[in-house]
Amino acid sequence: MEFIGDLALRLANRVQLTSDGHKPYLEAVEQSFGQEIDYAMLVKHCGNEAIPAGRYSPAVCTGAKKTRIEGNPDERHINTSYVERANLTTRMGNRRFTRLTNGFSKKAENHAHSVAIHLMHYNFVRIHQTLRYTPAMAAGLSTKLSELADMVKVLEEWEAAQT
Repeated sequence: MEFIGDLALRLANRVQLTSDGHKPYLEAVEQSFGQEIDYAMLVKHCGNEAIPAGRYSPAVCTGAKKTRIEGNPDERHINTSYVERANLTTRMGNRRFTRLTNGFSKKAENHAHSVAIHLMHYNFVRIHQTLRYTPAMAAGLSTKLSELADMVKVLEEWEAAQT
């Protein structure tokens, strides 16, 4: 509820949203957006192949079912590929997500700080090859390329405001 509610507050326009089959999303999206969203659910069906002990690989996807939940979602854009790619990029760029390693976060607060640093760098400092600038610049959130020193300045300003 908190995640979807926060998302709804940050959006200025009607959007199309696709979620997986996690049932709590149904109530959270309804409560946060009402009828002001084009919402679909994509449920992937996986095979029953036995996975060898010790492996963390997902089962093989044998199909998927798209279901319109609210509004008029465009069938061509009902997918979870973008968020799955974003999750992979975050996991690969921030090893605190990797279980069974000494980098794995044991404290939620440290994990949140690490994720914030990674995403700030990814969106405001790193030039993306396909864009030729940062995602923040592409979204109109920034007009200049930030540096690591700018990230430190933001943190120092935030800390000063907390006191």
